[in-house]
Amino acid sequence: MEHEQAYPPPAAPSAYPPLATPLSVIGPQYCYPQPVDLATVRKVLTITEGNFAVTDINGNIMFKIKGKFFSIHDRRLLTDAAGNPVCTLRPKIMTVHDRWQVFRGESTEEKDLIFTVKRSSMIQLKTKLHVFLATNPKEDVCDFRVEGSWLERSCIIYSGESNTILAQAGTY
Repeated sequence: MEHEQAYPPPAAPSAYPPLATPLSVIGPQYCYPQPVDLATVRKVLTITEGNFAVTDINGNIMFKIKGKFFSIHDRRLLTDAAGNPVCTLRPKIMTVHDRWQVFRGESTEEKDLIFTVKRSSMIQLKTKLHVFLATNPKEDVCDFRVEGSWLERSCIIYSGESNTILAQAGTY
């Protein structure tokens, strides 16, 4: 059974060891001292709006993803469990690598840009994304790398071009 809870809810224990150096991209209030196992679940899907929730393994809602799928702006809003805006995800129009931009709160202004995400190449069998923080405007080397598979319902987030795993989802 799924239920909403004030943020931050108590984290369910994880099978993975904690990171040696904590890392905050969005904000320290969304960081836990130990790993937390999360799942993305589709709650309600209508023709024009998709609603997803990110839950812990006990079904506690940690985040919600709301957005219009077939609108001109095609934005998604990530909120915490209480409905407070965390960040806005927006596709960048007319790009070769399907680039998305992520901004603080409900903003889409350049001054509030947190990071951008793009496919590492145009043709892929498995999803491979490069993440560039706003503090890395040259984008010579990615700050994070995401590799995954929709079919296998899994992904791994690496630190830059290294093999250091920062997070993973799915069965390994």
